[in-house]
Amino acid sequence: MKVKTIAIGCDHAGFPYKDSIIKMLDKQGYTVLDFGTNSLESVDYPDFVHPTVASIESGEADIGILLCGSGNGVNITANKHQQIRSALAWKVEIAELAVQHNNANVVAMPVRFISKRMALNIVKAFLAADFEGGRHARRVGKMPCV
Repeated sequence: MKVKTIAIGCDHAGFPYKDSIIKMLDKQGYTVLDFGTNSLESVDYPDFVHPTVASIESGEADIGILLCGSGNGVNITANKHQQIRSALAWKVEIAELAVQHNNANVVAMPVRFISKRMALNIVKAFLAADFEGGRHARRVGKMPCV
């Protein structure tokens, strides 16, 4: 799939990295849908995750990026949505494998445990990776609860 539109959402902990990621994506020619938050004021991450991933489910966005302190809260919340395969990535290789083997359509990052440079590199790797299909497609097909 050729990614054109990327949804991004974060809580207050993820906010310091969000603008740098958006600037990088803008320079690369992507359309970015920013679902907030837009300050360091304490917020509840589900309020920003649900609209971010809903934009993927509706087809408005192709993939998503989520940011919070540990990455866990946004990741768990995103994965409550049937069409979402969110992966918690703290290294480039994790982001690559999440796409290659799991056809991840959202990457969640733990900003309190990675540098801004690492976050940018994770996003680049996530965007550059391709789903390998084959045996992985069979496994991905078994993920949804029906």
